[in-house]
Amino acid sequence: MSTPPAHHPLSSHTHQHGPECGHVAIPHHDHTDYVHDSGLHRMHGDHADACANPTHTVHEQHDHQHGADCGHVAVPHDDHMDYVHDGHRHAAHDGHWDDH
Repeated sequence: MSTPPAHHPLSSHTHQHGPECGHVAIPHHDHTDYVHDSGLHRMHGDHADACANPTHTVHEQHDHQHGADCGHVAVPHDDHMDYVHDGHRHAAHDGHWDDH
């Protein structure tokens, strides 16, 4: 399993994410990410963090090709698209898939 996400506070973010906030919720490690403002946010104490994996983690033996019609939830993340699959997010990277 990949390393837990690093702490990246969003200083100007005042919205409180939660089950009723209206944003898509995605389980991730030991928390829930919320799709918001073309990124993934997680609540951390009294503020929101941008959720980012601090390491490059290749998803080994992943032969499925994600795309517009693959049937998995697509989530905008920074400058790319993640796909929710097998309980985590996958992102294309240099000819393979990463765990995000």
